[in-house]
Amino acid sequence: MDQLVSFEAILFPSDGRNPHVVPLMTSPTTVPDPLAPYSGLPVRMPHPEVYMDYIAEGLGPRAWAYHLVEALDCMNKKFTHPYVIFYPVVSRDGMPFPVNKFIREIQIQGKSFREATAWRGNIIVAKYRESPFTSMVNGSIADFPILRNYFLTHGAPCVQTPLPVNQGHINVIHPASH
Repeated sequence: MDQLVSFEAILFPSDGRNPHVVPLMTSPTTVPDPLAPYSGLPVRMPHPEVYMDYIAEGLGPRAWAYHLVEALDCMNKKFTHPYVIFYPVVSRDGMPFPVNKFIREIQIQGKSFREATAWRGNIIVAKYRESPFTSMVNGSIADFPILRNYFLTHGAPCVQTPLPVNQGHINVIHPASH
């Protein structure tokens, strides 16, 4: 019988509380890996929506998007274990998610905060080896300094927000482009 498997990830709550480690549940799926569709490895669907307040219910992975962080600016090599940032894109009521206060404070300190590219809602960050959908690994709070440096200089990806369920087609999982 297939089972849920969890990996340690870091939750950045939008209400300003400190980031902390949470178990990110994953479940087996038959959907091909969007980053390696011909790999043949079993794909596990993460469930970051469990930690996302105000997210549309019943949409599963269509209510959130992800962004890969494979290196910091000025790095010559990619991380051995890159990061995947999950963020909400479809709210219950169609309104924008609240600005993530903790990440906003990091960006204000670095003088890089811009409302138009603010990270919104609860943000979940996980680590992986080859693909975030086939080979997640446990993260820890020791990853926080790297993530802080990333958020210090990077706003949220500019993605087209899918329409709410009752207003049209909902996009499938999609990575954000730089």
